[in-house]
Amino acid sequence: MKKIVDLLSEDIKKAFVEKGYDEKFGVVTLSNRPDLCQYQCNGAMAAAKAYKKAPIMIAQEVVDLIKDNDKIKEVTAIMPGFININLSDDFIAEYIDEMRNSKDFGCEKEATPKKVIIDYGGPNIAKPLHVGHMRSAIIGESLKRIFKFMGNDAIGDVHLGDWGTPMGLVIAELKRRKPDLVYFDESYTGEYPSEAPFTISELEDIYPAASAYSKENPEFLEEAKHITLLMQNGHRGYMAIWNHMQDVSVVDLKKIYDNLNVSFELWKMESDAQPYITDMVDYLKKNDYAKISDGALVVDVKEEADTREIPPFMILKSDGATLYSTTDLATIVERVKLFDPDHIIYITDKRQELHFERLFRCAKKTKLVKEDMEFQFIGFGTMNGKDGKPFKTRDGGVLRLEHLIKMVTDEVYNKIMDNRNMEEEQARQVAAKVGLAALKYGDLSNQASKDYVFDLERFTSFEGNTGPYILYTIVRIKSIIDKFAETGKTINPEARILPASSPVERDLGLQITRFSDMIHLAYLEQAPHRICQYIYDLADKFSSFYHDTKIISDDYSEERQSSLILMITLVKEILLTCIDLLAFEAPERM
Repeated sequence: MKKIVDLLSEDIKKAFVEKGYDEKFGVVTLSNRPDLCQYQCNGAMAAAKAYKKAPIMIAQEVVDLIKDNDKIKEVTAIMPGFININLSDDFIAEYIDEMRNSKDFGCEKEATPKKVIIDYGGPNIAKPLHVGHMRSAIIGESLKRIFKFMGNDAIGDVHLGDWGTPMGLVIAELKRRKPDLVYFDESYTGEYPSEAPFTISELEDIYPAASAYSKENPEFLEEAKHITLLMQNGHRGYMAIWNHMQDVSVVDLKKIYDNLNVSFELWKMESDAQPYITDMVDYLKKNDYAKISDGALVVDVKEEADTREIPPFMILKSDGATLYSTTDLATIVERVKLFDPDHIIYITDKRQELHFERLFRCAKKTKLVKEDMEFQFIGFGTMNGKDGKPFKTRDGGVLRLEHLIKMVTDEVYNKIMDNRNMEEEQARQVAAKVGLAALKYGDLSNQASKDYVFDLERFTSFEGNTGPYILYTIVRIKSIIDKFAETGKTINPEARILPASSPVERDLGLQITRFSDMIHLAYLEQAPHRICQYIYDLADKFSSFYHDTKIISDDYSEERQSSLILMITLVKEILLTCIDLLAFEAPERM
């Protein structure tokens, strides 16, 4: 289905052409003054300059031609040259009825689908997920679903950090604590145990302890670096411990990501890119893309148009060691070889923007990717406490993600038990879904690049622009539909949605029609907050409609009753689709 703005633009463009003006002036947009009209065309102002004619005269000529258009109830030319448009109720009803009977509500998909890899994980093995990992996971999961909804082959990659000195620190600390483990016996030639010599809790305690100890003991840090080197060169015992770290960490990470309703098609790791590094470095040297600078191997990525200093992209340190930048570039090589993507998106803290800008330039300049490869960096802001500073625990530490999820879920559970008559087990199940909606909606309703304040009381409120309010609206509609079924009435298969009989019904219908506009905008801008704003407006307009209309009433004809049920069912289905794109679910009751 074409969007209404496109259908109206076609008609207005024809009118401009018929009056002797270029069709480009006939573009229609949603009104920025909904109190005055539903749609508008401002092209007469631009046409006035091109044709040396008063804009109001051009606008009036166009209005005179389209005033009898069956899509339009009212069209007027307003000084100095605006064309204000209101749709006919018949057309709105026909349009949403067609949406109801169309796949994905008639939303037109990507004309040229792409293969897109979205890198939105980034946790490190041997370390717990904390609040700093939340935004990338939540934003990335939603964007992946939006890309898939629009017809693309979207692939999510967790891209775990599992290489480098942190691994050596963990092994060195484990050796300090448990020197008798078989992994540290250089004479041992047998098979190593299949079970890890540590639990996830022990592993998560080891790294911070090792990091702190290394700062006070330089010799320990040197030992860790030496262990890292040996591990990366295939030391049997250290590699076995490293594999244990991966296995134990991934099991725990998957459990927490599952609780967050986040999934990845790929569980690739930093180490997966290592086999590509040697050939990549040889290629960069052979083709004179890389040069030696202060002993290090770098690629110059600055451009003539740059107005700021852009440092070179480092490939190898002066001692020949690799860096994160090396691994990131090799990961691109790996992704091209294995998946041949058209588009790669990275979602991280916005403070990493310069690194990714240089990474993308390096990949393009060195021709490691095809010319039309699209790279994109989406940087997110910080989740702050009410004091405006990055969110911390009460004692000033970094809050673990699983503890944050529990905090929000417990708050919702307490509100349910205070205000609802519900069994404890059911209340826990409902709280899990509503709590996740509160957390995700609270994050996604903000523009990704902006910082925001984590407000537990506001996010978990069942009123206002919150996740629980959206879910409550869905549950309320389900309840109405169930009550209608209990009356014994049924809907005729030939029933359709009728023209609105009240202003609130018209407003609800109009909001329904704007689903495709919203999805396309969210997709083009990679902006889940567009979905949040749409569903809040839809829920709000439904609430006004609900309070003004006795949906289940014997006063209605069968035709009108069916129309109302069909329309609120469509609202429910759109809301369910949208919250799925935001990656949370609705309970059956609240």
